[in-house]
Amino acid sequence: MDSVRYRDVQTPPDTEGKRRLLRSLMNIRMPGDLPEAVLATQDAYLRERIWEKGIVTLSDIPVIRDNLSIWQGDITRLEVSAIVNAANSQMLGCFVPMHTCIDNAIHTFAGVQLRAECARQMNELRAKYGQDYEQPTALPMLTDAYNLPAKKVIHIVGPVVTSALTPALEEELAACYTNTLNLCAEKGLNSVAFCCISTGVFHFPGRRAAEIAVATVDEWMTKHPAVMERVIFNVFKDEDKAYYETFIQ
Repeated sequence: MDSVRYRDVQTPPDTEGKRRLLRSLMNIRMPGDLPEAVLATQDAYLRERIWEKGIVTLSDIPVIRDNLSIWQGDITRLEVSAIVNAANSQMLGCFVPMHTCIDNAIHTFAGVQLRAECARQMNELRAKYGQDYEQPTALPMLTDAYNLPAKKVIHIVGPVVTSALTPALEEELAACYTNTLNLCAEKGLNSVAFCCISTGVFHFPGRRAAEIAVATVDEWMTKHPAVMERVIFNVFKDEDKAYYETFIQ
């Protein structure tokens, strides 16, 4: 344990309790290096957890039309070129222990290396733009995926709806999809799984978000034929699955 505060935390006797404690400690750990031996143990554990949950490949996910798919489940299981993380403007992941957001899940199962890489990139940006720099809405950041089956993670900050939904917020959400696909094309990432950007604690209405996501991806794919082998809309809730099924006919 590299934290004095939590050094004396008692380890639960049961496997699930141990897993919850480890995840919680990973969630609150500030970015930084680990001894190689500890890192190797973490990596072995996380890869075992991934195999336990089951890796999902492109061949496991049916195409609905035009290289578009919907897949309901845990995005950390997907073996694709890139998965999209709904990040916040600090770009360091979720620090709330055991939180159910996608940011928490991706950082947990990628390993502590992911937060460390995000911190390095943010430090470089702050050195360039000032110490108050925060990642702007719809500007993607690319990192390795470490222990995840995906090759890369694309972190993006979606628009926050604080009151009424406006055209400007809708344009920002569309830009999240356009800019992510542009980055995929630039980096040769030919399959990507989008989460439901901004529909959680950022309060973007789910149905409208799905409509914008599908329309934006359709437009981009029409302008860039044969670039993406697959674009997957990853959903977790039944209602989000129904929204995407409505707009992908």
